[in-house]
Amino acid sequence: MTRSLNIACLQTRPKPDFGSAITEALTLAETAVGVGAELIALPEYCGGLKTQGAAFAPPAETEEKHPVLLELRQFAERHAVWVVVGSVAITGPGGKIYNCSFTIDDRGRIISRYKKIHLFDIELSSGEVYRESALVAPGDEAVAFDTPFGRIGHSICYDLRFPDLYRQLSQAGAEILLVPAAFTKKTGEAHWHALNRARAIENGAYVVSPCAIGPVDGGGESYGHSLIVDPWGEVLADGGTLPGVVHATIDLDLVATVRGRIPSLKHDRNYALRAPPEKVVA
Repeated sequence: MTRSLNIACLQTRPKPDFGSAITEALTLAETAVGVGAELIALPEYCGGLKTQGAAFAPPAETEEKHPVLLELRQFAERHAVWVVVGSVAITGPGGKIYNCSFTIDDRGRIISRYKKIHLFDIELSSGEVYRESALVAPGDEAVAFDTPFGRIGHSICYDLRFPDLYRQLSQAGAEILLVPAAFTKKTGEAHWHALNRARAIENGAYVVSPCAIGPVDGGGESYGHSLIVDPWGEVLADGGTLPGVVHATIDLDLVATVRGRIPSLKHDRNYALRAPPEKVVA
């Protein structure tokens, strides 16, 4: 008997406020329940995102007061389904926010929290500059947690470019690596599929990456193509370029099988980086 799990990614559109974000999320979540999803994953900033000189997510003072998080907790309990809240904004230190991901169990309880570690400070062109650190305080803890399905590891969006995070999560037993995102259209077209498949292959893990789709109020655009990738690097589901639900039934026993075939998680070695010799002047 396999350890099967029906996972759904909600490919939501970026919404500028709590009310429209809740409507978008709950509408697609109902669809996901209708196709038998046991674990529903939402994108980064599914609680609201807009552009005000920089990317801005409307924050709540505490997680207990965040209306989108509260609605999703009630939804999880009502439908007895697990929900990964890709991220919402919670007030942080020094006038900044935390970009926080949460996992809610099928009784509506928050069982894990993760604050995005790597912040998106990028200059793609003179007219396309992102400075997430101007508004967001970074987290400093990797998070892996246990569920009835298996062990899961958190990450958010730009974290995807830092393979050591996923290595540590996988070596801590994570079988599913979560990558909720609002990847930009430009970088998504270039790197999204390659990076997600690489993280799956390197670690022999499932990668589940719900990504927002479409224009951001005030400027910018998210890439979409929410992905579910298996431990061999095969894309099981791709959300394409429209809002909706993408889902797949995965076999978590495949993780052990792949890691048994290529046990690279056990083969890491310490080594020195040798500086090149000084140039000898004749």
